[in-house]
Amino acid sequence: MGAETNTRRLSNADPAKIQRHQAAMSPILTKRLQRSAQGNYNWCVTQFPTEAYAMDADMSLAEYTEFVFSACLLNDPDPVARWREVGANQQRYVDFLRDKKTLRVRGANADLTLRIEGRTWKNSQGKRNFPDGEIFTGPHEDSVNGWVRYSYPAIYQGREVSGIQLWFENGRVVKATADKNEDFLHQVLDTDLGARYVGEFAIGTNYGITRFSRNILFDEKIGGTFHIAIG
Repeated sequence: MGAETNTRRLSNADPAKIQRHQAAMSPILTKRLQRSAQGNYNWCVTQFPTEAYAMDADMSLAEYTEFVFSACLLNDPDPVARWREVGANQQRYVDFLRDKKTLRVRGANADLTLRIEGRTWKNSQGKRNFPDGEIFTGPHEDSVNGWVRYSYPAIYQGREVSGIQLWFENGRVVKATADKNEDFLHQVLDTDLGARYVGEFAIGTNYGITRFSRNILFDEKIGGTFHIAIG
């Protein structure tokens, strides 16, 4: 359970040190994921409303607490039944996409093509994240081509990177720009050999999350959005 009192505590930390820490922790994370896939390690990520999260979201603590309750469907008379309903609705999308070969995303802020043939779509319905509400898959590593401009900033290691645009060729980010903290974006993309490749493509389905909050647990689930995870 996250309960940060200062979400920007690493804002001035040396990015090289942060990258070394991540590299050192990588074997532990890999082991956790392996155990989870084997079914002998249960986990769920959630957050407790704090002043720090509320300030990031430009809300009072009371407003943010209500925002969290709404996102988690906790104001519903039977939240468990509602989450089961979410899972059933998302399964329809998963079933529709299961046998598709290619995914094309086109709009004012994106023109992307991804190959998803044979890849598994996951129905994320409150068992690993809470709140939840997304479906996701991992596209073929060499298949992503095109361009995307992020509507919202990315918050990573206490740093906000805004105005991000990424260009892909054969799965790899070949060009990246940002209006704020572009140097940091480039450092993250150069962390290792896999850092420039798409690891996840996801569609958010949680319409109880009504606004951007600078918190990835909530923002990636906003209903009607999509996101891609790099690395």
